[in-house]
Amino acid sequence: MKPLLDIQQLSVDFQTANGSLNAINQVSLQIGAGEIVCLVGESGSGKTITSLSIMRLINYDNGFISHGDIQLDGQSLVGLSQKEISDLRGKKIAMIFQEPMTALDPIFSIGSQITEVILRHEKTSKPKAREKAISLLRRVGIPEPEIRMKQYPYELSGGMRQRAMIAMALACGPELLIADEPTTALDVTIQAQILSLLRELKDELNMSILLITHDLGIAAEMADRVVVMYAGKVVEQATTQQLFDYPAHPYTQGLLHSIVTLDNVRGLKLYTIKGSIPSLSDLPSGCRFHPRCPYATEKCLSEDPPLQQLHGREVACWNAERIDHLAAEFFGDTAEESAVSFTNSAANRALSFAQSTEQPLLEVTNVKKYFPIHKGLFQRGKSFIRAVDDVSFDIHRGETFGLVGESGCGKSTLGRVLLQLEKATTGRIRFEGRDLLQAGTKDWKETRRDMQVVFQDPYGSINPRWKVGDIIGEPFWVHESLRGAAKREKVEAVMDLVGLNPSWYDRLPHEFSGGQRQRIGIARAIALNPKFILADEAVSALDVSVQSQVVNLMQDLQQRMNLTYLFIAHGLNIVRYISDRIGVMYLGKLVEIAPTEELFKHPAHHYTSALLSAIPVPDPRRKRTFVPLEGEMPSPARPPSGCRFHTRCPAATALCKEVVPELAQIGPGHYTACHYPL
Repeated sequence: MKPLLDIQQLSVDFQTANGSLNAINQVSLQIGAGEIVCLVGESGSGKTITSLSIMRLINYDNGFISHGDIQLDGQSLVGLSQKEISDLRGKKIAMIFQEPMTALDPIFSIGSQITEVILRHEKTSKPKAREKAISLLRRVGIPEPEIRMKQYPYELSGGMRQRAMIAMALACGPELLIADEPTTALDVTIQAQILSLLRELKDELNMSILLITHDLGIAAEMADRVVVMYAGKVVEQATTQQLFDYPAHPYTQGLLHSIVTLDNVRGLKLYTIKGSIPSLSDLPSGCRFHPRCPYATEKCLSEDPPLQQLHGREVACWNAERIDHLAAEFFGDTAEESAVSFTNSAANRALSFAQSTEQPLLEVTNVKKYFPIHKGLFQRGKSFIRAVDDVSFDIHRGETFGLVGESGCGKSTLGRVLLQLEKATTGRIRFEGRDLLQAGTKDWKETRRDMQVVFQDPYGSINPRWKVGDIIGEPFWVHESLRGAAKREKVEAVMDLVGLNPSWYDRLPHEFSGGQRQRIGIARAIALNPKFILADEAVSALDVSVQSQVVNLMQDLQQRMNLTYLFIAHGLNIVRYISDRIGVMYLGKLVEIAPTEELFKHPAHHYTSALLSAIPVPDPRRKRTFVPLEGEMPSPARPPSGCRFHTRCPAATALCKEVVPELAQIGPGHYTACHYPL
């Protein structure tokens, strides 16, 4: 049967100050009617540029198609004028972008933006277009769509903005929907809802979907076929079952082995693909993957392998025929006894922290952080956003304490309060027995040596005009008054410790990859040999392979330097792997604390259970049983009475609506705030 989308030998170039740069090279792929195809690979592989080429949006960024053809339902898109292609955008082909806040126009209401698409492509009146827009918002699961029509993008949560973007993309019933990382910035619960919605809409409208993702768990769950890209080329195409059962390309193997799953043995090092993806301006000769490939031969260094058929799939590798044998030899299998030993050791370590009688390194008692809401001139009374509301827990020396929950639950605010980047409204925070809320400026300068932070966005948290040596060396200058050669010597030692080449001392941040920039942030945090580090979503924005590298680094540093971590994240697989104990937050409150294995095996709070059920499983044979939570998280400015989760809880009763449950112990080291624990 003829495919809906047929891309043949597509090459895309960009005009730069130094001439033409080839970004996509000889890419071929097809999508049939009603099919979901996932495009996977690390950042810089060319996934997004491929999707923008289909929409012909590269033309607005000095890009052009230098070779090949793109056909949609038999019609070539390459030779169309911008007016002709704009007539197809939104009508036959539509796109959901990764970040809806930047894709939606902030100065127009949600309703006006959706109706504009309908009026652009359909002969209809404004009232009828408005009715259709309301119907679309309702269909994608947005509550009170009539009200949302009048709201602006900044007034909606991340999940609702993404739903509004899907409604806009579906406005004219496109045949092909391109979804570029549509769930990357979303919590696992919202992510599961969006993916479930896309599947329903695909079946309902018989729509084809090109889904771009770096999360292979999503690919396993959603895709009929998977296309793997590396450095601008397709290296493997296969059905989802084929790819996950027998990956034929070394790069695909590396990606699959890099995934952190619930089956990963805590304590064993994560597998990582060595090195990083090459720059398009400095590509290696021969096979582009050979500098990182464990099977590379002399032929791989000099000759670029073509994409060719192999056992019902396409793969670009000279060694593909003997990969199975080599893979077993290279990756090996962890002995079951060893895995059990590591798991038991991690569980015992976590329980020892939970039951420790020694003074904790960090004690948090009844901490609150309220942000005042400034009302109008003639409005009386005070309102507050209760970002953190009466939170108590402790962290022991050498422990990794994970903190999880949906966006807006107060995780990052709590972390900033602990480091006094935000002042607590009330409560007590003790570090090594010292009350931090009573500490003066001089005392805090000394404490700052021992309490450091690694931020989610390393590029946004450092000065882009400073050299890397100055960024990492600033703590030495502030706390030890080191300059010149003395500072450089210490900085180079720290750079070597975190896996950065000391010769890069004089480079600027923009010259580094995302993973390398995160290593710079870690180097700066450990420079003064601190005792406590807050890692706030430190690996959330990284590719799976780079994520594993950074997690391994953090664990190595913890063992070498006896570090204590508060690890904040929404990727529950990573949190499980790295944490000894985990705290679950919901709407400013801790609802559960438990040793890691206990929490994942026996969640006691209904919210925790919902979070765990939403984790994608990177195995097409093992489908998760996710029951989506009803509604959105309430506003922290108007939290519900009683248990704050009762508005979304399937087990809620009248008691839950009236009485706030206390955090109570239900097992060794296991606490939960629920009237009816599981």
